[in-house]
Amino acid sequence: MSNDLKISKRKPSYPISPELDQYLHDYRRNIDLPIFYSDLLRFQGSIVVYDKNDEDTLWVRVYYNEFERAEIDRSLKQVYSHLLSDGGESILKFLNVDAIDFCTFGNSKPFRIKVRNILNDNYTYFYVKTADASRVYGLELEQMLSPYQINFMVCKDTLIEEHIAGIPGDEFIKNNLGDCNSSEKAQIAKEFVKFNERCLIRLLGDMRSYNYVIVPTHDFDHVVFKIRAIDFDQQSYEGNLKIYRPQFFKENYKMVELVREKIQNESVDQYKIEERSIVARRMISYKNRLKRLLDCMAVDEISIPKYIEMLKEDIYGYTLDLNFRKSKNMGEILTNALDFVKRNYEDVSLKRFN
Repeated sequence: MSNDLKISKRKPSYPISPELDQYLHDYRRNIDLPIFYSDLLRFQGSIVVYDKNDEDTLWVRVYYNEFERAEIDRSLKQVYSHLLSDGGESILKFLNVDAIDFCTFGNSKPFRIKVRNILNDNYTYFYVKTADASRVYGLELEQMLSPYQINFMVCKDTLIEEHIAGIPGDEFIKNNLGDCNSSEKAQIAKEFVKFNERCLIRLLGDMRSYNYVIVPTHDFDHVVFKIRAIDFDQQSYEGNLKIYRPQFFKENYKMVELVREKIQNESVDQYKIEERSIVARRMISYKNRLKRLLDCMAVDEISIPKYIEMLKEDIYGYTLDLNFRKSKNMGEILTNALDFVKRNYEDVSLKRFN
């Protein structure tokens, strides 16, 4: 844990390929939008957004000239209707765009849109980003291989993504973890083990504490905690296998310490097997859709040759499966990784009945 992992400073944004575009169309992720990411870049000025403790959030609130703002607001409300409703215009009169925020931190440089229902003051966020193929693959894999549903739309070079609610991991570790009781800490440790394994299996990288959220759910006599990824830019890009394992980031050190304190090695192995089995069952459920997506990845350029060679050798050393050495690109590496998990799950399952 003493040596921090190095992430590529500026991962290039990969365009949506024709094959991926057709996939998105077939599964109704592709839609005609009334506004694009580039339109929102034409803001006239901005002010810094501070949190409740008067600390800089790294977001700025942008404003537009009066001639453009009305059209921008209407277009964003139409986007909201497509993303979260039936796409009709009957709800637009009940909506108000309260804020448009812009973040210059990270690769995606997103806009965060706050839409409020004027009848009851409930509000919802969504994001407008550049449609990077890496992120789209990551979002689709999250839909299929994680326990969570995720909603997004793509149009040309623009990605619309719903907000994922939860407490940012870094804030939870700093402000909430110390207040958890022993049972809750053990449960969080278990979830981190499973989250760590899930990221490794589907090659989702850079899950430092600010790239996932902790989602507390109140059950009848206790609180259940789940860990959920919120950033998918580093899907199948980096060459170092450790980057796909959240345990190796210094920002997650307290979570790793929690696992060491609360979970015995035998239980760690048990939870890893549980997560692999769950992912394998999801792969079987999404068999045709997952194959379509992986076929798109296998003919797409979403990394560089140096990282592809590094990663397939790293995984070969981890699994001793020669299929990884035969992989030509990140799509084939991920396909072989998922096949490896599924094959081992099916072998063990069948032996139980012999």
